[in-house]
Amino acid sequence: MNSVPSIVVTGLGMVTPIGTGREEFWNALIAGKCGFGPVQSFNTSGYSVHLGAEILDFEPKDHVVRLRTRVIGRSSQLAIAAARLALTDASLDLETIDRRRAGVCVGTTSGEPHFIERFDDRYVQGDIANAGDGLIRGYPCHVVPSHVAAELEFAGETMMIPTACAAGNYAIAHASDVLRAGRADIMLAGGADCFSRITYTGFARLGAIAPELCQPFDRNRKGMVPGEGAGFLLLERKDQAIARGARIYCEVAGYGLSCDAHHMTAAHPQGEGASRAMVMALKQSGVAAEDVDYISAHGTGTPTNDRLETIAMKKTFGELAYRIPVSSVKSMLGHTMGAASAIEAAVCALAITHQQIPPTMNLHEQDPECDLDFVPNQARKRKVKVAMNNAYAFGGNNSSLLFRASAA
Repeated sequence: MNSVPSIVVTGLGMVTPIGTGREEFWNALIAGKCGFGPVQSFNTSGYSVHLGAEILDFEPKDHVVRLRTRVIGRSSQLAIAAARLALTDASLDLETIDRRRAGVCVGTTSGEPHFIERFDDRYVQGDIANAGDGLIRGYPCHVVPSHVAAELEFAGETMMIPTACAAGNYAIAHASDVLRAGRADIMLAGGADCFSRITYTGFARLGAIAPELCQPFDRNRKGMVPGEGAGFLLLERKDQAIARGARIYCEVAGYGLSCDAHHMTAAHPQGEGASRAMVMALKQSGVAAEDVDYISAHGTGTPTNDRLETIAMKKTFGELAYRIPVSSVKSMLGHTMGAASAIEAAVCALAITHQQIPPTMNLHEQDPECDLDFVPNQARKRKVKVAMNNAYAFGGNNSSLLFRASAA
């Protein structure tokens, strides 16, 4: 009977509000750099909040080579950039691979919302004849992984998983299954979402956007900061990575996925689904609870999420929860929606590589109900062999990924 192959991370690529590419991103993260500012991409005078985490210096033509940038949407542009960065980071020569066995799996919240925004603007202006121009070709969310595949000429399995803010984790989980099943040799897995009026308006009307800062687990937290970005991990079988002399960041040890089946926007009040996902991840990976060295929290900065996430971690780890460092990088990046957990998965890989944990910034007065070790305001040197990445989403979608240092 054949053993289940180990799946490893050999490349990391990200485009974020605090930096593009592995090195720039990690240095900014460890320094506690925040990517917040007044929204630039549209007029927020009609809103009560004006803060966003946008990528202001992104030039798609620096990354998109084969496709026409004026035809594809911004989420696709960000995804292609992050995918190319991951391939470069992995030192993978595309001419040496069978592209029929190279796949792409992407998670998203909104896909390409700018196409529907343009449709709405033209419709309201009475420009009915041109309202639908490009809509059908550009709007459906499955075009994002398809554009990545077309840009790279990857002809293997191409999948979009739109499970909102947990989608990046879902994509990585699915991609690792594809590799374990032998249906591909390499998989690019991650998430992408662009900044949009649709998303911003929705969270603003929910009263979920912070007016000044994102302060996860702080007593005075007032909400999240919408952002944008893309993150990709290059995944391959361990034996293949070793054979080509690749640098290995870590292994994808296992995952757990669950649904609260409770409410469309509110999490389960006892954190039941979130805890179940963590327990499933531990069980599948064969990792004991006491061996988890770091947890990358969903940590949105909303009053409800942070409290319930703390409950879920205590439910899963018991007294051990107080000894595990936990941090939320959304305190610096904002909430990059479907890209969030993919970028945070890269954070876990880098924490294992550098033996360092990024901080939770803007945490000045810890909420008594959020009483775990949230690594306030300063990065911490720490031995990290096992890292857990948690992400939760509307619809009750919960996901936990476990990464561990790869043995020689």
